[in-house]
Amino acid sequence: MIPQAIVMESSSLLPSLTNKTSLFTVCDEHWEAEIYPKVYHSCFFIVTYFAPLCLMVLAYIQIFHKLWCQQIPGSTSVLQRKWKTMQCSAAPAGPGESVRVKTSTVCAEIKQIRARRKTARMLIVVLFVFALCYLPISVLNVMKRVFGTFKNTSDRQTVYAWFTFSHWLIYANSALNPIIYNFLSGKFREEFKAAFSCHCHVPGQERPKRISARMSTDSRKSLSTHVHNMDNVSHISDQMV
Repeated sequence: MIPQAIVMESSSLLPSLTNKTSLFTVCDEHWEAEIYPKVYHSCFFIVTYFAPLCLMVLAYIQIFHKLWCQQIPGSTSVLQRKWKTMQCSAAPAGPGESVRVKTSTVCAEIKQIRARRKTARMLIVVLFVFALCYLPISVLNVMKRVFGTFKNTSDRQTVYAWFTFSHWLIYANSALNPIIYNFLSGKFREEFKAAFSCHCHVPGQERPKRISARMSTDSRKSLSTHVHNMDNVSHISDQMV
């Protein structure tokens, strides 16, 4: 933006007016040669829109592929293989207990896959909104500065309206991101409510919340411990074989 700070100057739309009123004064670019604004704004379009969009598309496609398509550690085939190894090497357990453990492991895996796919959807929506909001101002700027499309137009009010709307879209992109996170991320909603909600410290209500939070934490720890034990048993069985 430094070149624009150098070349921007105030000029009067109607220099014949005797009174120097600010209503007919505009701030616009004044370059020494016509080639300079074309080169500058072409590079500006590439640096501020085209190159970031290409990088975001490449990066988000890789992230989306990993989150949506690739198999995560502890997925179904790995769990089934380790489950068979544990059944062959470990002591026999009751059928009800084995079914419960296997069902809880599969449920945890399904929740993790759903969370990963929600994150993938959110990234795609954020990328689409960025491309949509920054496209009008980028195209209009190139049309005006590089090709000189609006020099001889008679309907300047429409042109100003389009530029104003395109600038509004840029600010709207920053405002839309938290809304997207709120609708597509349950963790974001929980943390947002925790950060901006009014906490009324009632002794009778705070204790059940702590107990439920502790129980959920203990259940997650027990599930992770069980998966870790499965890994250890399968590792020992592999060594024995």
